[in-house]
Amino acid sequence: MLYHALHVPEGQAPFLQSVVDIPELSKYFRGWGRAGDMGFVAIERNSVKVLGAVWARAFTACDKGYGYIDDETPELSVAVMPEYRGQGIGTDLLRKLMEESRLNVRALSLSVSPDNPAVRLYRRLGFDVFSECEHSLTMRKRL
Repeated sequence: MLYHALHVPEGQAPFLQSVVDIPELSKYFRGWGRAGDMGFVAIERNSVKVLGAVWARAFTACDKGYGYIDDETPELSVAVMPEYRGQGIGTDLLRKLMEESRLNVRALSLSVSPDNPAVRLYRRLGFDVFSECEHSLTMRKRL
């Protein structure tokens, strides 16, 4: 699902599937199941087809993710299979993760390209820009 979470700007060639194996990206799933990891998967009714997923993982100052804010703020990733985008699946997944996360953390963060249409979704769900650099926004949702 991490591959489908990566934003490819319009007109650019898609990434090779192996891009998720580079250390800067594989840290989002390698060794999944450590303390604090949380995630949900959307599955099509009456089948086992995966439609999307959302997951969150805390990073440290010594091993930051792209959307790192601090050691106490897990960074989330969300992906919806291309053929199911625009149907509310990502919204439902994010709401579920936020609801469940409230029990354990005070905020969630994410990194997103400013030109990614998902920025509108994140803003609608209450994420604010925490920091900005040339190619990405770090957004935070206080819970």
